[in-house]
Amino acid sequence: AVFFSSISSPLFFLLQIHLALLLQSCYSLLSSFLIAGTHFITVTTLISAGNIGEDGILSCTFEPDIKLSGIVIQWRKEGVTGSVHEFKEGKDDLSGQDETFRGRTAVFADQVIVGNASLRLKNVKLADAGTYQCYISTSKGRGNADLEYKTGAFSMPEVNVDYNASSESLRCEAPRWFPQPTVVWASQVDQGANFSEVSNTSFELNSENVTMKVVSVLYNVTINNTYSCMIENGIAKATGDIKVTDSEIKRRSHLQLLNSKASPCASSFLVIGWVLLPLSPCLMLK
Repeated sequence: AVFFSSISSPLFFLLQIHLALLLQSCYSLLSSFLIAGTHFITVTTLISAGNIGEDGILSCTFEPDIKLSGIVIQWRKEGVTGSVHEFKEGKDDLSGQDETFRGRTAVFADQVIVGNASLRLKNVKLADAGTYQCYISTSKGRGNADLEYKTGAFSMPEVNVDYNASSESLRCEAPRWFPQPTVVWASQVDQGANFSEVSNTSFELNSENVTMKVVSVLYNVTINNTYSCMIENGIAKATGDIKVTDSEIKRRSHLQLLNSKASPCASSFLVIGWVLLPLSPCLMLK
C-alpha cells in the first residue's frame, strides 16, 4: 500500500491497463496452443536392426490414451514421398502409402490403446535402411521421435569339431551375414591370445548374391578348454562357444544386436543354452 501510494494515479492506471493486456495476451496464446493441440506427449523409439529376407520390428511407444478413435499413428521415412504406414480411427489407412511398402507393413492394432505404435515390416530389404519418424496424435496431444533403422544379415554360428582337418581343429559356420563381418577366435585358458595365425576364415556368397556364408577353422586346439568364435559386422555380434572334454562336447551360442548409441534398452539378445553331445570316439585332442 505504501509503494502504490507513491505512484501518481494516471501512471498507476496505465500500469493496470498494460498488466491486463499482458495477461490477456498470455491467456490467448495458451488457449491457441491448447486449441491447436500443441501439447506434447512422450514418444519413444528404440534403435532397430532388420535381418534382410526376414520380418523386422521398428519399435515405438507413446503415452497411452483410452480413446482409440482419436489415436493417429503415422510412420514416415526420410526421402520417401508417401507414408510408410498410417493408422487412425481404430484401423489402417493406407491410401497415402508409398509403393515400396505396399503389403509389407502392419501395426499391432490390439496394442495401440496401451501405447504400442511399433511397426512390423515384412520381408526386410537392404534398401529399407534409413531414418524413420514415428508420429503420434491423441486426445492428449501430439509428439514424434526418429528411429535409425539398419539392415543387414546376421545369423547364429555353430562350432563343431572338424574331423576332416589334418590336425585337431574346430570349425565355425554361420549361414548368412552382410556386410562382411570380422571373425575372431578366443580361448578361456589362453585369454588375450591372438589366434589369427592358427585360423583360416573364408566367405562364400549365397545364391541371392548379397549375403555370405562364413566359415572359420581354428587349428591346434587342446582338450578341456572353451573356445569362442566371435562374428561381428557393426549391426550384430554373434558368438559360438564350444568346450570339449574327455566325455562330452558342450556348445553355446548367442546373438546381440549392436547400437550406434549407448542405450541398453535398444539391445536385443537371443540366447541358446549349452547343448550336451556324446564325445565321438574319432575325436583325438591333445
